[in-house]
Amino acid sequence: MQMIEAVIKPQKIDAVKTALAAIGILGMTAVECKGFGRQLGHTERYRGAKLDVGFVPKILLKVCVASDQVEAAVKAIVESARSGAVGDGKIFVTPVAKVVRIRTGEENEQAL
Repeated sequence: MQMIEAVIKPQKIDAVKTALAAIGILGMTAVECKGFGRQLGHTERYRGAKLDVGFVPKILLKVCVASDQVEAAVKAIVESARSGAVGDGKIFVTPVAKVVRIRTGEENEQAL
């Protein structure tokens, strides 16, 4: 199992959710956050307002998938979140040792 953490632009969340659902990935967690990277020093529009980039609003999307779904999930996120502009985000993939569904006690792939 692998944890995919994707930092994306807020306006791309619906497209990413749709792309992941199309390949059978239905569970995910989205957290509103702020961050910056190489785009430091430019202005960006967010909900119609101009922002000086210090910290830009982002979404941290967390998705735990079976190891054989990682490449498809990463491809779906990249294709649906990419705008070609600075600040499109990053994807991090890390191994997951164990997953437990609290309600049923199911573990690992059965809990996904």
